[in-house]
Amino acid sequence: MDAAELDTLSPSAGFIDAMRVVPIHAPGAQAPAEKGLPAAPAPRLVYAGGPLLTAANVITVFWGAQWQQALAPLAGQLNQFFDFILTSALVDQLAEYNAPPLVIGHGHRSATVTITTPPPGHTVTDTRARRFLQQEIKSGTLPQPDANTLYFLYLPPGVVSVMQGRSCQSFCGYHNDIGGTLFYAVMPYPGCTGCRMSLSLLDSLTTVSSHELCESITDPVPGKGWYDQSQGEIGDLCVGQTKKVGAYTVQQEWSNKASSCA
Repeated sequence: MDAAELDTLSPSAGFIDAMRVVPIHAPGAQAPAEKGLPAAPAPRLVYAGGPLLTAANVITVFWGAQWQQALAPLAGQLNQFFDFILTSALVDQLAEYNAPPLVIGHGHRSATVTITTPPPGHTVTDTRARRFLQQEIKSGTLPQPDANTLYFLYLPPGVVSVMQGRSCQSFCGYHNDIGGTLFYAVMPYPGCTGCRMSLSLLDSLTTVSSHELCESITDPVPGKGWYDQSQGEIGDLCVGQTKKVGAYTVQQEWSNKASSCA
């Protein structure tokens, strides 16, 4: 990461969440205690006082002409996924992370935009993704954000996302903020075994999308909402553990109440 990129990162950049490539991260696992030493404490998310998305307003952004052509059916399926999941039991279970007066409720998908101009080159750094979103908002191509807006930026096949590592090597997706007021998730196309997770293409995307959605709701400014200083955010503790909500495959999320993934 060069100096120009460092200059444009948000103050919370050190806490940027990324869904790790599954084989690299043992989901919910804790290192066994050495003989004579106590076991590591159970994970626990602690609220740091930052914002929460109380009614997530998702805007899907599909970058590249492929999303208007061969991948158009997949884009439609992802929009249908958000239409369902934002009012589902997956969001209901996040209510244990209310921080009155901030109360997490159902959200909605308010818009979808396909931008056919391709990403420059074969890599999109976080700086480039941020600049792209800001430019498209300024031009009016993307709707203006409100306090609950979450932009989901889907990259086309063959484009690598770079954020403290490379997609399909270090992570499958991540979320971040700009200035604590603009929230977004970057979703690389799952072109590797670790991010496909032996699932169908749609199921792998809904799994990673649900991970970033739940983390964006409970910790939109990474590290300033619900966070475990040792193990990360609500989804980091459960990577690789999935369940069905309706017809969709989603990732399980950590529950403080149950002390397990649920």
